[in-house]
Amino acid sequence: MNCDAVRKKAVFLDPRNDFQPRSVPIEVRKDPLTGRTARICHFRALEWERPDLKRRIADSRKTCPFCPERVMTFTPAFPAELLPEGRMVSGEMVLFPNLAPYDSVGAVAVMGAPHFIPMGEFESERILNAFRLAREFFLRVERLDHPEAVYHLINWNYMPPSGSTIVHPHLQVFSTSSAPNLMRQELEAAAGYRERTGRNYWEDMVASEMRSERFLGSFGRTTWFSAYAPMGAVGDVLAVVEGVSSTLELSDDDLSDLAKGINAAMRGYDKMGLYSFNMN
Repeated sequence: MNCDAVRKKAVFLDPRNDFQPRSVPIEVRKDPLTGRTARICHFRALEWERPDLKRRIADSRKTCPFCPERVMTFTPAFPAELLPEGRMVSGEMVLFPNLAPYDSVGAVAVMGAPHFIPMGEFESERILNAFRLAREFFLRVERLDHPEAVYHLINWNYMPPSGSTIVHPHLQVFSTSSAPNLMRQELEAAAGYRERTGRNYWEDMVASEMRSERFLGSFGRTTWFSAYAPMGAVGDVLAVVEGVSSTLELSDDDLSDLAKGINAAMRGYDKMGLYSFNMN
């Protein structure tokens, strides 16, 4: 796998050191699959001071539609032809239609009763159970032979800085016949890679990156890396599940391993002072 990088440097007279010349390295990296470029710069320690969120959390709790005493009254229900019972319930988790849907078959999965769970205290079992509920929804849509049952996607916007309008932990769950931009680009590029080489891009990527400093670890057949060409300044992480090419092929063990990896990433980001993230 060819990982291209153009190395540059910026030179300036540093006011913090009596205007002596200073050189700062910069890399422009090209994603080996899509060709998208990313800039690796600054090289500062990734640490932040977390704000005090106690008041915001307490205020939002008073009217939260996802809390147990309101969730069955303030959230919508699916029409009977899609889901006869209107909502799916698993333990303390509830799945229902999205009031602000991303597609014609879109749902929200509330991840239990607690209104707020700090990143460093989230349990992998909670993530696993939410994934299972989402998968059961996807299977229900699939069994209906619904025209949108092509791509089955789970998004998680944790806390308002990630774009979430509600503090209460929840997943965005939707089935769609229209692949999102990044997914479409990666699918097309991976198909082109197979046509050119006769090999699977993701298998080659795992084999190559496991020898790099970006390899983070494995759970079962799921391997985790920091991204070679990240999309954000903080440092994206990604997982590849061996032998799986679609969401519905993920086994219970795979979902459990993904949940463990996400939980480990959350705890790592929490130690850095971060308090929000986006997951797809």
